[in-house]
Amino acid sequence: MTKIPVTLLTGFLGSGKTTVLNTLVKQPAMSGALVIINEFGDVGLDHLLVAHSRIEGVVELSSGCLCCTIRGDLARTLKDAVWRFSRNGRRQFDRVMIESTGLADPAPILQTLLDDPALTKHYFLDGIVTTVDLANGWQTLDRHPEALRQSAVADVLLLTKADMAGEESRQALTERLRRINPGARQIEANPGSVRARDLIDLGVAQANARGIDIQAWLHTRAFAGAGHAHEHAHAHGCAHDEDMQACCGSGEPGHEHREHGHSHASNHDDGIRSCSFVLDQPLEPEAFREWREILMAFLGDRMLRLKGILNIRGESRPLVIHGVQHVFHEPVHLDAWPGEDRSSRLVFIVQDLDRSVLEQTLGILKRRNASGAKT
Repeated sequence: MTKIPVTLLTGFLGSGKTTVLNTLVKQPAMSGALVIINEFGDVGLDHLLVAHSRIEGVVELSSGCLCCTIRGDLARTLKDAVWRFSRNGRRQFDRVMIESTGLADPAPILQTLLDDPALTKHYFLDGIVTTVDLANGWQTLDRHPEALRQSAVADVLLLTKADMAGEESRQALTERLRRINPGARQIEANPGSVRARDLIDLGVAQANARGIDIQAWLHTRAFAGAGHAHEHAHAHGCAHDEDMQACCGSGEPGHEHREHGHSHASNHDDGIRSCSFVLDQPLEPEAFREWREILMAFLGDRMLRLKGILNIRGESRPLVIHGVQHVFHEPVHLDAWPGEDRSSRLVFIVQDLDRSVLEQTLGILKRRNASGAKT
């Protein structure tokens, strides 16, 4: 059974989510999509897009997309959709796009998609797209922690209202977003120019995923930059030995942003950190399971997102892991490694958690791994 990709479209109030959605649903790539809107008030789509109502709370858009405003529980809406939008035993949609409320922390939605067995049977998280208003985004990030978290967990940052922002403020905001979430791709969204193909097929959740997908999904190169960030992180004491290397980026005072002479740094961002780790030695299965339990039990809400590809001892195929806070999706095996490199790679996005804590957990993993390898 082919699972259904789900894209979460998030972004703070007024950042342009509805304008983006209006553009997307007119494109062929979205013609078979089910659009779920979780927003305060009425359906945010332009009324001209609405062709007619199929059933209560659901409308068919002129593009052919089905649109459902969430009045109840997201999980129930997704579970019901599998049969609710089926004809003659055939499902009438091939992907889902969820537009969340601008005030929402994305974590509960992500946890629902990753953790509910009734949903993981039919759906997988394809990606998180966050709209950021270039004209007002700086102030929004300063004042609203929800907006900060929305940007921190994104796979793609869609930069809107560029025509309303000056060049200096635009560059400052894009650099700030790069410090908050170096792994996210930034796309400037001029009116009507948003392409659906840039916002879908972002994730790796199926065993037959191609190697190029896992590289784009992890995007570990962004954490090392062109070599500067890698060296800079080591200068601040990130773990580095023959078995483990680490590159961490953060918005903390004194980090590379200040070194380049900018005065825009915001202490509000200090709690968000993104770290990429490389483990050279194959991991013992039991050591990995114990480490995962430690993360879920002790890091909890402070671990916004974790993505990784792992080399498990005794297995020829790589294992992909994906976690949000204390919830982990069931690990998935890829058919093959994306290249010659067989090292394990982990990408963390955390809040109010010092990178030394992550290094300590990886130290536990390393010791358990070495102990298991000797037995």
